[in-house]
Amino acid sequence: MRILFLGDVVGRTGRVGVADGLPALRTAWKLDFVVVNGENATSGTGLSPEHARVLLAAGADVITLGDHAFDQKDMLQFIETEPRIIRPLNFSKAAPGRGFRVYDATQGRKVLVTQVLGQVFMKRPFDDPFSAVETVLKTHPLGGMVQASLVDIHCEATSEKMAMGHWCDGRASVVVGTHTHVATADAMILPAGTAYQTDAGMCGDYNSVIGMDKAEPLRRFITGMPRDRFTPAEGEATLSGLYVETDDRTGKATRVAMVRQGGKLTESAP
Repeated sequence: MRILFLGDVVGRTGRVGVADGLPALRTAWKLDFVVVNGENATSGTGLSPEHARVLLAAGADVITLGDHAFDQKDMLQFIETEPRIIRPLNFSKAAPGRGFRVYDATQGRKVLVTQVLGQVFMKRPFDDPFSAVETVLKTHPLGGMVQASLVDIHCEATSEKMAMGHWCDGRASVVVGTHTHVATADAMILPAGTAYQTDAGMCGDYNSVIGMDKAEPLRRFITGMPRDRFTPAEGEATLSGLYVETDDRTGKATRVAMVRQGGKLTESAP
């Protein structure tokens, strides 16, 4: 199976980049399944129903969220009616929506998608992500109920993301990190067959500070004082993510490659 994961979509530039670029990638790379992290797609904080529809119409089979899952209040109701959106598994027991689902891919194949929030350096205390993922993977073994599975680990610490990758090795097809908006150069297949990258990067304007217009972040770093709100940068978009090929029989990864399309960072995956 050919799977594409795209990192955090940031603002209008990220949305337009996905809307313009993803349909062509689906065709050219003969993709079977696409997951997009959309938690910063609306003004850099959260995802609105309108913008979720844009990403789904562009060819995303599933949208994952993150710690900003419900910053756009309309998502509280919309996520209950749209099964293609996944909120973090360990966000809150009272949160609407679901933290994992099994989806249909091409040729009748099944793909499990789940997401968890890390605990290290995050602004809120979340439940243990490792035990949360353990429960889901145990009930959805590769080569059994599902032909592939993907875990989006949304957190700050690279060590926590790496630990999750090794924790899931051989039990998930893909473990990929999100949240920092900076792609890491460590795409690999772990010893037991799980494709891994610490952070997939972002879909947005890289002439920025993690997707935001440079002026206000620079002011705060230099003076220590805020003046304006952060606003997404609106230059040319780069799509960043991870491309993975899996074996349908075992669910394990057979190929992995970083994806950077558009802007000044283009490199082709397949």
